[in-house]
Amino acid sequence: MISHPSDSPGRAVIEIAGVYKIYQLGKTEVRALDGVDLRIRPNDYVAIMGPSGSGKSTLMNLLGCLDTPTRGTYLFEGEDVAAMSDDELADIRNRRIGFVFQSFNLLPRATTLRNVELPLIYAGLSRDDRLERAAEALRTVGLGDRLDHRPNELSGGQRQRVAIARALVNRPSVILADEPTGNLDSRTGEEIMRVFEDLYRQGNTIIVVTHEDDIAHHARRILRLRDGRIESDTPVAQPTLAASV
Repeated sequence: MISHPSDSPGRAVIEIAGVYKIYQLGKTEVRALDGVDLRIRPNDYVAIMGPSGSGKSTLMNLLGCLDTPTRGTYLFEGEDVAAMSDDELADIRNRRIGFVFQSFNLLPRATTLRNVELPLIYAGLSRDDRLERAAEALRTVGLGDRLDHRPNELSGGQRQRVAIARALVNRPSVILADEPTGNLDSRTGEEIMRVFEDLYRQGNTIIVVTHEDDIAHHARRILRLRDGRIESDTPVAQPTLAASV
């Protein structure tokens, strides 16, 4: 079982305050984020929603340390992201945030085991440790019998499970998923949400960006953005509970 690293219950994994992201387009100032405050604790399961242009992709990039705010503060596990060097930011992206993308982003000629192992090479683990951790991550998402398969030998849902296993393998503080069911049919999408449900029950902190209301209702909290601001941040009264993998 791969679970969230130990953390004190009251400490936030992510805390942003007064965050703005402003772009200058000619003489026009575009506020992609317009004073956002957000706190995410260990084992939160948050869905971020909003119409096109609402700022959800910008917020996702900031949370993933892929971009920096124009102003405001972002603390990741208590550390000020603005004060970090490029190497420190890269370390957060490589080790402490697990990314899951709509397009899977797998190496087509590599086996599932190799695809999942790759992040551990950059972490400097021995080959035996890498293979053991990669196999463990694949078992966690129900692919323990597909270690030697290549992406073209897998279904779309299985490929996304490989991508989730790769996001898990460094045992990150946060799993950040951008439209993780966007390339899948509804039935396969539900299977992927069962994987996230299982990971949440194991103690992982999960943030999902989605435009699909039924997908968002698997989370325990829904954040809705509009015009760069948080319009609502509400608990899900009756989350769509999914059976484990």
